[in-house]
Amino acid sequence: MIAATLSVGFLPLVDAAPLIVAHEMGFAAEESIAIALRRAPSWSSVRDMLSFGRVEAAHMLSPVPVAAALGLGGTGTPLSAVSVLSANGDVIGVSNELAARMRDGGHDFAFNDARAAGAALIAHAARPLRLGVPFPFSMHAELLYYWLSALGLPAPQSVDIRTVPPSLMADALEAGEIDAFCVGEPWGSMAVENGVGTLLLPGNAIWRFSPEKVLAVRSDWADAEPELMGRLIRAVWRAGRWLAEPGSPMLAAELLSRSQYLDLPAEILDRALTGRLVISPQGEERTVPGFVEFHHNAATFPWRSQAEWIGLQLAARTGLDRATAARSAASVFRSDIYRAALAPTRAELPGASAKREGALDAPTAVPGASGHLTLGPDSFFDGRIFEPNQK
Repeated sequence: MIAATLSVGFLPLVDAAPLIVAHEMGFAAEESIAIALRRAPSWSSVRDMLSFGRVEAAHMLSPVPVAAALGLGGTGTPLSAVSVLSANGDVIGVSNELAARMRDGGHDFAFNDARAAGAALIAHAARPLRLGVPFPFSMHAELLYYWLSALGLPAPQSVDIRTVPPSLMADALEAGEIDAFCVGEPWGSMAVENGVGTLLLPGNAIWRFSPEKVLAVRSDWADAEPELMGRLIRAVWRAGRWLAEPGSPMLAAELLSRSQYLDLPAEILDRALTGRLVISPQGEERTVPGFVEFHHNAATFPWRSQAEWIGLQLAARTGLDRATAARSAASVFRSDIYRAALAPTRAELPGASAKREGALDAPTAVPGASGHLTLGPDSFFDGRIFEPNQK
């Protein structure tokens, strides 16, 4: 028996897969809920749908609930991230003209060296560098700011950041409105497929395990409907576990390709799901292990330390008090709700709710709530380690 139907907003991106799979493969029904997916044209639309109660939950950029807690760019509605939907999954791309200048300057587009790629971009781009991102408060923007600033191009001060909906990123590049972009798949691949762009780097070359999208709900709904919320979290967790199985990408790509979801050829979507990317109109291919992760290495756990990192990045850029921002941000990633929701399952959960971000260069066994689990590499390209204050 279906206990309730939950409306969930999403953008047509590969990392909406856990929600689509939860609906299509019956994981929601196993939890006695139905998921009514509501496709939106932009991230501001998704945020507003959630904030104003038109949906109960949303596929959301991880910095959006944090920004709302800091009083930035929101509607005043407190939001909570109750699970991470995906880690990584972004690509950085450049116009073919800029790519040609970079190749002439000796860059090999190896697709795995953030330092070399960034140095080549800075050396050969016009000033100011015009960058497209899907939303001002997004991991796309945070990765670009962190990367370029670490390499000597202060961002956002010395770049021209332009907000472009993901599905329009290739059009903006072709029209000459931007020189480069950071966007979630499949929209970087579509720039390549349309012959207008070249992929420079995957997002995980900058931060190997960044929280890209979250399952967001209104905080008051989380308090009022803990049982329904738990059912939704478990359904999405089971969908992520299925997506991580070796035989799943082909079927997942077919599901996502349907007209009500991404409405694109399955073979384009399969690139992100398998990590086998075509990076140029000439057909060059690169394989990226862990390009997007939906389950392994506690990928869906909402680490408070990740939220704190986001909050401090936002505070530094907007002049907010850092200590206050750190506390407010950490409270948004609800590891307590996540733990409660997954208690009935056999999921192995971390014993802590915060960790040193960037400290792991290799798979590492850590204490779990009932044993041990393995966390994957989470290093930053420049070797920095973030020590959280909020545990």
